Amino acid sequence: MSVKVQNKDAATNPRGIPYAPFVDKVEDYVSSRAEVDGTMKSFQEMISKYQFMEVNTQRRAAGLKEKVPDIQKTLDMVQFLQSRKPGSDPIETSFELNDTLYAKAEVPPTDEVYLWLGANVMLSYPVAEAETLLESKLSTAQQSLENCEEDLDFLREQITTLEVATARLYNWEVTMKRKEKQERGERDGDGDEEREKRTLPNG
Repeated sequence: MSVKVQNKDAATNPRGIPYAPFVDKVEDYVSSRAEVDGTMKSFQEMISKYQFMEVNTQRRAAGLKEKVPDIQKTLDMVQFLQSRKPGSDPIETSFELNDTLYAKAEVPPTDEVYLWLGANVMLSYPVAEAETLLESKLSTAQQSLENCEEDLDFLREQITTLEVATARLYNWEVTMKRKEKQERGERDGDGDEEREKRTLPNG
């Protein structure tokens, strides 16, 4: 059966993740116990999809948390180089060759820097252009990280909504089972009474 979507102004969040159905009255979703198993399965499938999206979003957020400080550090260095005036004395610095090896170098004032673009690609940029590029990349990465964190909160909320819906559906089924059992018992009791009346000897 199709599950109704929660009545929201938008059917999805800003990144297109759909809202989970909110079950206020179970009777709005199922009309008999025969429909419970199918609805339960539908809820469980949606929970699995939300959990899959949650894991992927956590991975993306973890990558961005590493990326943002690296971009910021590179931007700080480019801004420092841009602040140096022509004719200034070279500065002595250490630069990383690999994880455990550094080398010393003298850096004179410069109007050009090289930036890693990924996939083993490095390009030369004027310092001012490099600063603009890094500011744009930093802003994009920070916004992406903020979106990931919002999506994670949203996904957890949808998973909780579905878990509550599943619990309500289960409790409704248990209540219906008890009610049906009670009704069968009452009918059986009425039948026994009627049979007893028929078998009573006439005084």
